[in-house]
Amino acid sequence: MQRITTFLEEFSGITVEAQYKILVSIVILIVLSTIRYLILRVVWRNTENVKTRYFWKQVLSYIVPVTGILMIGMVWIDAFRHVGTFLGILSAGIAIALKDLLANIAGWMFIMFRKPFVVGDRIQIGPHKGDVIDLRLYQFSILEIGNWVDADQSTGRVIHIPNGKVFTESQANYTQGFRYIWNEMEIRITFESNWQKAKLMLEEIVGRHTRGLLTDAEHELKEASKHYLIHYQYLTPIVYADVVENGVRLSVRYLCDPHKRRGTEAGIWEDILTQVGNYPDIQWAYPTQRFVNAPSQFPVFGKDQPGK
Repeated sequence: MQRITTFLEEFSGITVEAQYKILVSIVILIVLSTIRYLILRVVWRNTENVKTRYFWKQVLSYIVPVTGILMIGMVWIDAFRHVGTFLGILSAGIAIALKDLLANIAGWMFIMFRKPFVVGDRIQIGPHKGDVIDLRLYQFSILEIGNWVDADQSTGRVIHIPNGKVFTESQANYTQGFRYIWNEMEIRITFESNWQKAKLMLEEIVGRHTRGLLTDAEHELKEASKHYLIHYQYLTPIVYADVVENGVRLSVRYLCDPHKRRGTEAGIWEDILTQVGNYPDIQWAYPTQRFVNAPSQFPVFGKDQPGK
């Protein structure tokens, strides 16, 4: 053995001590890989549950690299023999290997204490929207809305989002603080229509549908103003008129419960369709083409003119 190490030292320039450390490091890697293989084999033999298998595979994927780094570090770095330094590097190694796991735990603590949302809130985080249905140590779950379904209605899918996303993705809460949202609808009528009458009709219809929530909305706004700088001059529905290329556009803005947006909008549209049918001086506007035949005002040259 001594002859081999002496030969390798002369041939490669690697000292005997370094050769020993390399050999020990290789042995550590082999032993850890063997232990991981044997544990996974036992798990695979004793269960066919996909979640259990996945759990053990993930746990070993964290433990084995961290253990390998620490053991090989103890071989190569003398400072590891000092307990304080060892614990410091141990903590750093764990933080690096488990950074996603630790971020999720930190995210859970942030959610629990800062409460950007709670179970039952309707939120959007990144591209995902839904109602929060579960909060756990590593992830929270939402019942998805939107996507291929219109008007913020449920798709039926449950989305599990890592808690760490609260630090990297912006969050929108539909219900926290002031639990109503502003919704807008628009109708387009022709230039020849009586737009003043149409505006009054919209104000009456939308006012009838939102009358029941205004008192509660005012109270909610006062409570929300204690925690956030939220102020609205009017909470009653507002109708705006402007001109577009094919007619007059009337846009109505009103408060609604975020969970009932589609139902409220459908009820308003039904009343609008019914009312417009009763007023002959209000006509829907839509893209059209008009062809006008105007008589020529200029003489046609090249033909005989009277008196000549």
